[in-house]
Amino acid sequence: MQTNLVQQFAKTQEGQEAEAILRACVHCGFCTATCPTYQELHDERDGPRGRIYLMKMFLEGAEITEKTREHLDRCLTCRSCETTCPSGVQYGRLVDISRGLIEKQLPRKPIDRWLRWGLARVLPRRRLFGSLLRIGQLFRPLLPNSLRRKVPPKKQASPWPKVSHQRKVLALAGCVQPSATPNTNAAAARVLDKLGITMVEAPQAGCCGAVNYHLSEHEQALAYMRRNIDAWWPAIEAGAEAIIMTASGCGAMVQDYGHLLKDDPAYAERAKKVSELCTDLGAFLLQQDLEKLHLKQNPGKVAFHCPCTLQHAMQQSGVVEQVLTRAGIDLAETRDKHLCCGSAGTYSVLQPKLSQRLLEKKLDALMVGQPDRIVTANIGCQMHLESQAEVPVQHWIALLDR
Repeated sequence: MQTNLVQQFAKTQEGQEAEAILRACVHCGFCTATCPTYQELHDERDGPRGRIYLMKMFLEGAEITEKTREHLDRCLTCRSCETTCPSGVQYGRLVDISRGLIEKQLPRKPIDRWLRWGLARVLPRRRLFGSLLRIGQLFRPLLPNSLRRKVPPKKQASPWPKVSHQRKVLALAGCVQPSATPNTNAAAARVLDKLGITMVEAPQAGCCGAVNYHLSEHEQALAYMRRNIDAWWPAIEAGAEAIIMTASGCGAMVQDYGHLLKDDPAYAERAKKVSELCTDLGAFLLQQDLEKLHLKQNPGKVAFHCPCTLQHAMQQSGVVEQVLTRAGIDLAETRDKHLCCGSAGTYSVLQPKLSQRLLEKKLDALMVGQPDRIVTANIGCQMHLESQAEVPVQHWIALLDR
């Protein structure tokens, strides 16, 4: 694609990166076939190719309008288009750059600004989110059905292993997961313990930065990234062999630390090391001796939902399924595996109608094989699916913890 960026952007590092991505696009349109919003809305501007043209026009000096931003806001950033693209266009990076630049030039309406500000202040703060969630759970029986479904029932964390092994890995507690599904990391720690591996969380590590970064608060997100690197570094120097991600949304962000901090002289090398150590839990377990794991209970037929962040961003499609199959779990048939469930971080809050349409389709696709339960690999997807599913929804590691 031929480009002619205005000087305002052409002289910046972000502008130059965006231009290189734009030039890789050959207008083929393969991406539209796998784009969830294009499949729903049938509007070229609500598919990757159309959005790329909108971003190109903006970077070349065209006036940005609310209508243009509406089409970009509707993008889930699921990155299914990247998996499909024969030219390797880094669409997710392009839309993050463009959204950040547009945010500086076109102020939002006050109500939209406050909603996004609130999400960026509440979700990344573990204790604040946990307190608000507990209040919601307390009054959950009194809420209307539409709201009650969005508040996950209270779950208890089970104990972590007390034995310490020579092999050690790091884990990220995250911001929402500790209070919404507190047993996820504990279950992962117990499974790894059976394999002779100790999993530890760094107390000072917090939000991975994804919430703020995708809401165009790039500087705040980078600050969270630096904090996590500082929190993990002593354990990395002590020989931790991996940073295990039990939430693929966080994994997709942490694997990009090296790229996003490459121009920070104080953090570039450490960020690169962190990204190299970052691995999804499924990919890590696939390299271990799974014969040591013996299921004590039969979970029945299981439908696995592979989050977009796992299959498109982390490129780990099929990995968790291999782990579950090797563990003797009966996987149910599903369809349209590449399509997003509609959670997409804060998308379910900012685009509720479209998000619910995608959720209904995803649940239909997951229930084709009449499973006894649904499992997934990301906290956002888990909560979103659980809000409407007629069968239990949980993190897949809970099955191996049985």
